[in-house]
Amino acid sequence: MHVVIMGCGRVGAELAQTLEQQGHTVAVVDQDPTAFRRLGSAFGGRRVTGVGFDQDTLKEAGIEDAGAFAAVSSGDNSNIIAARVARELFGVEHVAARIYDPRRAEVYQRLGIPTVATVRWTADQMLRRLLPSGAEPLWRDPTGGVQLAEVHPSPGWVGHRVSKLQEEAGVRVAFLTRLGESMLPTSATVLQEGDLVHVMMRCDQVGEVEAVFAKGPNEERER
Repeated sequence: MHVVIMGCGRVGAELAQTLEQQGHTVAVVDQDPTAFRRLGSAFGGRRVTGVGFDQDTLKEAGIEDAGAFAAVSSGDNSNIIAARVARELFGVEHVAARIYDPRRAEVYQRLGIPTVATVRWTADQMLRRLLPSGAEPLWRDPTGGVQLAEVHPSPGWVGHRVSKLQEEAGVRVAFLTRLGESMLPTSATVLQEGDLVHVMMRCDQVGEVEAVFAKGPNEERER
């Protein structure tokens, strides 16, 4: 997948290097050409000097072919504008914005732009939002039989109850992360856009669980 990153600070540089190591193509946009030194000589992606929400700059970075866009500059306003341009004008599927103000982050999350408030920020969290596929193991029991994992549900699960997800996937939902806050779901909890789902499951059922999360609910079983 091609990924465009706006901002070449320590966060952007680490994201770019990690994504490239994982086999993705990467373009990094920054207004300061000297910032690209953080990428190192081994980085093989594009370095584009310009404003990260300028359409021509984004096109030069390959936004029209991008599957993901990360806005991780030092400015909240620039990040959210760039994220909305990537999502709304260029139709990029996976978009995430780094926001310093947690209150703003919650507002933008409600607008459909996944955000990471800087107080909770790690490169790993940003990567999970850019590449939301498969299960990310967070813990395994000593015997290796059971694991806690973050599994990304497809948009088809939005509006359906957690209990239905548990029933069809054969897992126990341990907790949800919604708008940056963790919560314990009840049988009546309904999944919302942007929810991160953390499940307990057997290690040998990961493939089956990923498939259920990816394809959406079986409508015939909806109550």
